[in-house]
Amino acid sequence: MGLSLTYGGHLTHGWNISISSKYYKSVQYTVREDTGMLDFNKIEDLAREYKPKIIISGATACPREIDFEKFGDIAKLVGAYHVSDIAHISGLVVAGIHKSPVPYADIVSTTTHKTLRGPRGGMLLCKAEHAQKVDRSVFPGVQGGPHMHTLSALAVALAEANTPEFVEYAKQVVKNAKRLADKLMEYGFNLVTGGTDNHLILIDLRNKNIPGKKLAKALDRARIVTNYNNIPGDTAPPANPSGLRIGTPAVTTRGMKEEQMDQIAAFINKVAENIDNEYIIEDVSKDAILLSSQFAIPEHFICAV
Repeated sequence: MGLSLTYGGHLTHGWNISISSKYYKSVQYTVREDTGMLDFNKIEDLAREYKPKIIISGATACPREIDFEKFGDIAKLVGAYHVSDIAHISGLVVAGIHKSPVPYADIVSTTTHKTLRGPRGGMLLCKAEHAQKVDRSVFPGVQGGPHMHTLSALAVALAEANTPEFVEYAKQVVKNAKRLADKLMEYGFNLVTGGTDNHLILIDLRNKNIPGKKLAKALDRARIVTNYNNIPGDTAPPANPSGLRIGTPAVTTRGMKEEQMDQIAAFINKVAENIDNEYIIEDVSKDAILLSSQFAIPEHFICAV
């Protein structure tokens, strides 16, 4: 049982085209269409009805903090294992900004990039009683061998995550996301849940009458990377949805702060208002390049190991 892809979940949470739905009978919970928030009463009712063996918490397009303790309570209630996917927010969890699922979950999964800011990869953490089964499932079950070339980079990233500087970075990620969200709303953009608690913003573009894919492609030409995304209750097809998702970890890593979020919001609004004007989009591209040139990509990070 996992969060529906069209309501902010991930393919691997049991969506019908994923291998996870072919090995298991999958039940999908949703968020409320009016607020974009999780409804734990409905989630509990669904769990009581279907009595799943596994309940997955976590999301890929949820701008609010997730109550992992409530998921753990529901899992215990129906005798399910609780698997928590914190791929997007693991850096915020490590920094203590978001509550950790570790006390409430049997298994915690995460990527090692995104807010954790390490090399591309993944990690599984589990309770001791599950360790042997998890290890055997990974290798030789589904993995041919570990990616040895990334282990040193991962060690550096995890050491960095254990520093006060990383905590400040994570705090700034959230500050930047909140500022960007506020500015976008000032420009008349509708945001799912009305804001954000984490690193990402999910925009409902229906009031702008612009398909998510069209705006994402236009922003790409303006040198602003986003992705088109379903929104809760979206009636548009997944290949051309009504939403747009954007995050702040990368720009924060480059040193940008609230002032630059104001500029980025203005860039996004200008592209949206001139979606079919390639001359203006090109002008925004030049402005985005100029802004980026003032905040170079760090060549390396120095941390004590």
